Amino acid sequence: MTLLRIDASIQGPNSASSALADLVVTEYSMARPEARVVTRHLGAEPLPSDAWATAVGASWTPETYRTVEQASALALAATVADELRHADAAVLALPLYNWGVSQHVKTWIDLAIAGAPHGARLLDGKPVVLLATRGGAYGPGTPKEGWDHNLDYLRRIIADVWGADLTIIERELTLVGVNPALDDFAETAALMRKLAEESAAEAGEVLAAR
Repeated sequence: MTLLRIDASIQGPNSASSALADLVVTEYSMARPEARVVTRHLGAEPLPSDAWATAVGASWTPETYRTVEQASALALAATVADELRHADAAVLALPLYNWGVSQHVKTWIDLAIAGAPHGARLLDGKPVVLLATRGGAYGPGTPKEGWDHNLDYLRRIIADVWGADLTIIERELTLVGVNPALDDFAETAALMRKLAEESAAEAGEVLAAR
């Protein structure tokens, strides 16, 4: 069994999304100690921002005319796609940045699509846990309601395009304690954290049982 873990936070050891992913993977690995965990950290080791465009251009270029850069970009795209294709399950820790999908996550998605046949369902029927974290509050009735352009896009790609059996765990107000403007929401944030951590641990157990 192979579990693919993708992180995208730029917060290092302070990452809320990575902390939730740790809980999922820990529970999974306890139940399946023989499983192989493949990791890719898009925040700590970003994919080259020009790789997707180069790979797409290379796909239209006869192999004998491809540059070294084009061949390298195509190989990288194939590797990214294969990581998804060969995984039996996946844990994706993809936080909201600037109200949308971060550029390094978008590069990863675009490369995976470029590295596979058109329309390939890279996660077809496979269980995937998506951990979506947000620094503020974006729910109904909040000033930023409707500003989260991350989650719906990820749902479309992971479930609809790639065919995953998707479980989503969300945590908001992760910047409470960091941003003084959010201090009044400390109790709500603590409850959200507790519920998200419980859901992440349970998701790891369920993932292992699949």
